[in-house]
Amino acid sequence: MRSLKDFDNIYLYRPFADFRKGIYGLAGIVQDQMMLAPIENHLFIFCNRARNRVKLLYWDQSGFALWYKILEKEKFLWPDHFDTDAISVTSKEIDRFLKGFNPWQVPHQKLNYKIA
Repeated sequence: MRSLKDFDNIYLYRPFADFRKGIYGLAGIVQDQMMLAPIENHLFIFCNRARNRVKLLYWDQSGFALWYKILEKEKFLWPDHFDTDAISVTSKEIDRFLKGFNPWQVPHQKLNYKIA
């Protein structure tokens, strides 16, 4: 696989994807639901409902490439606090995510009291 830094953008598809879909089914999600061009220099990441599998899709100028990772005992820390289906992330965040860290951990909630 190419280095994460080689991509112009990296996008997560936040809703869980149907993993019966192959390359063209996932490319269809990118185009129809994420409203992005699947043949651009972008990396697209999908997760299954059980959160133990991810698929990474990209176009490499001659065709699509699909990478698949399965966790045997753990679950991916999939972000659930975003309002959009397509989340733009950095290569550093994805690297941490694939290693099992939670780069999207929401900090403590800010409180805005009017009176004490």
